[in-house]
Amino acid sequence: MAAAATPALAALIGAGVPHEVVKFGHDSRARSFGIEAVGALTEGGGIAAEQIYKTLIIAVPDGLAVAILPASSKLSLKAAAAALGVGKASMAEPAAAQRATGYVVGAVSPFGQRAPLPTVVDSGALDWDRVYCSAGRRGWDVGVTPGDLIRLTGAVTAAIRA
Repeated sequence: MAAAATPALAALIGAGVPHEVVKFGHDSRARSFGIEAVGALTEGGGIAAEQIYKTLIIAVPDGLAVAILPASSKLSLKAAAAALGVGKASMAEPAAAQRATGYVVGAVSPFGQRAPLPTVVDSGALDWDRVYCSAGRRGWDVGVTPGDLIRLTGAVTAAIRA
């Protein structure tokens, strides 16, 4: 069998998780990667904007953590910190996020990261049969059930939107 195209897809295949890879043309000038994915993936009407999630790396007192929420939403750092049981959180420096996850900014996937990080998924994910998040490459998303997302990342769920 050929090697998976990204560590995220290798992790999903290795765990036997059913998934759907969706690709879109990434504009190298884009800086809001989640919004770019929403625009591209909702064009045909088969995927709702609220099903497309972004993976953010946040700094917490003991290191880094992951917050996964709808791409068009803003993260409440206070709510994410509370869900993770820490006093505070801030956005991680891009270089630190890349070192910790092995992914470039704009392609950080919750799957196949270099080392597991504490993770919180916005509880709104549970409203969907399938959510889409980065597959580990700009212009690639992967659809999975919210249960598989939570299970594979060891996540807690909480309302983390601002």
